[in-house]
Amino acid sequence: MEGTVVAVVVVAVFLLLVLKSGMRVVNQVERGVVFRWGKALPSHRQPGITFLIPFADRMRKVNVQVVTMPVPTQEGITKDNVSVKVDAVVYFRVTDPLRAAIEVQDYVFAVGQVAQSSLRSIIGKSDLDDLLTDRERLHEGLALMIDSPAAAWGIHIDRVEIKDVQLPESLKRSMSRQAEAERERRARVITADGEFQAAQQLANASRIMSDTPEAMQLRLLQTVVEVAAEKNSTLVMPFPVELLRYFDRAAQHIGADLTKSVPPQPSQPARQPSEPQPAQEAQEAQQAQQAQQAQESAELP
Repeated sequence: MEGTVVAVVVVAVFLLLVLKSGMRVVNQVERGVVFRWGKALPSHRQPGITFLIPFADRMRKVNVQVVTMPVPTQEGITKDNVSVKVDAVVYFRVTDPLRAAIEVQDYVFAVGQVAQSSLRSIIGKSDLDDLLTDRERLHEGLALMIDSPAAAWGIHIDRVEIKDVQLPESLKRSMSRQAEAERERRARVITADGEFQAAQQLANASRIMSDTPEAMQLRLLQTVVEVAAEKNSTLVMPFPVELLRYFDRAAQHIGADLTKSVPPQPSQPARQPSEPQPAQEAQEAQQAQQAQQAQESAELP
């Protein structure tokens, strides 16, 4: 009897040890891939308690959470021959635990290598402007390039983002000068547009006032009131513009009447050459006689 009790106790302890060795717990964020005698079972184990056959089954847990993997900085030359350094980040998750466990040895390392090569490839196929401004399209292209080989490993690429683009210092200075020139150009255009619109409004106002003299008078009175409100010693007397126009027209009429009333002056005859005077002729004759006498006295021995 005592031997039977001992045997039962031994069997019970053995069964408990067997059950304990075959019992596994799968967490909520994991899936269990079971290998029986080295061969993977077609179905994976869900979260919770699961039992394995001792000495026959072996289970590998695969995390199905989204993995955030930074891509190391990659240096390359863009399509327009600019040397840049680009780093990115990849978000992916395991969708097929069985393939992730048997198709690739280390799927995290494999995805990282594919991401680096894809990033260098996308740098060489893109212009610098695309890297700086059209990143959404580059993100989609990178995700497709990485997802193509990763799908065979049971991995889905959620998204890829370029974090930073490092440029040479000389190029940074050139781009800074270009941006400053562009801002100055826009400021000048805005100022010119404002002046043009102000000129248009002023022209419209002048046309309206010219068509409505009362509006001009009201504007004149408003100006006088504004000047008087400044409390200065200058006295402003409004002078109607119509009165100036009246004086101008009157002066034109008076000038025209004077021109008509003055008779034309007769033209003066051309001045005749003056005749030589008698005294001048006598003086010239005397000078000629003196010259002849001097010549005769010079010829005598």
